[in-house]
Amino acid sequence: MSVISFLVQKTFQRGDDRRDAGLATPEDIRRFDDICYGTDRRWQMLDVYRPAKEEGKRLPVIVSVHGGGWVYGDKERYQYYCMSLAQQGFAVVNFTYRLAPKHKFPAPLADTNLVIRWILRHAGEYLLDTGNIFGVGDSAGAQILALYSCICTNPSYAARFAFRPPEGFKFRAVALNCGAYRIETKGEKLTAALMKDYLPKRGTKEELEAVTVLAHVTDAFPPALVMTSYGDFLKEQAPPLTDLLQEKGVPCESVFYGDAENPLGHVFHCNIRLPEAQACNEEECRFFRRNM
Repeated sequence: MSVISFLVQKTFQRGDDRRDAGLATPEDIRRFDDICYGTDRRWQMLDVYRPAKEEGKRLPVIVSVHGGGWVYGDKERYQYYCMSLAQQGFAVVNFTYRLAPKHKFPAPLADTNLVIRWILRHAGEYLLDTGNIFGVGDSAGAQILALYSCICTNPSYAARFAFRPPEGFKFRAVALNCGAYRIETKGEKLTAALMKDYLPKRGTKEELEAVTVLAHVTDAFPPALVMTSYGDFLKEQAPPLTDLLQEKGVPCESVFYGDAENPLGHVFHCNIRLPEAQACNEEECRFFRRNM
């Protein structure tokens, strides 16, 4: 593991510990924890959260792809954020995926695919509306979610991978938060450094093209809400994606939060104590409802 990945893990963990200190499962949430969706009981695990008042009702689904620079994170770090989404009337699937440097690209994409297949197989058991499956992702999770959406909608890109998405599947809509959509070694320095741990050949030209969302979007990409903020160090990544989606004719909304006085940092929306996070997450759920 590189020094950069080690520092990312430690720094992000400290921040997440502070963010979530004192939080508990809301009384209005019913949760199903630690379900294995693959063969690896350490990394291929998921939770399902449902609003308790909707017992017996089939619900639209939000799949959350966590961030963490491809080297950090798990479902435990996203449980409170995901339960806050479930409180808005969705069943939320919150999963852990395999991380670099032990697990290289495309491991997170293959795991996302396994989660979708798990949802389709277990929809009856957990009352999941498979006609309305949405995706949220932030930072590296937004990149993973966007690339998986490309796999589901771009056959030539999908052909590069050993796994296959379910026949005819694509997200009803996605919310992409503070993501990295163009990966370059001379671009954002942190992202470029992490690619050396994430990519099998440490970032060849071909590999960087393979993980660049902008290279694989087609007009079949799902409707997308693209969010960033004044204090997001990846904020310059959002406009090229929204421009491309609009050029392709994909329904797209661009949302920007914060200003110089209240900058709101990278993935601020995961801090559910912030009123701005609540507003952002409510807007994304409204976006999903508009696309049902």
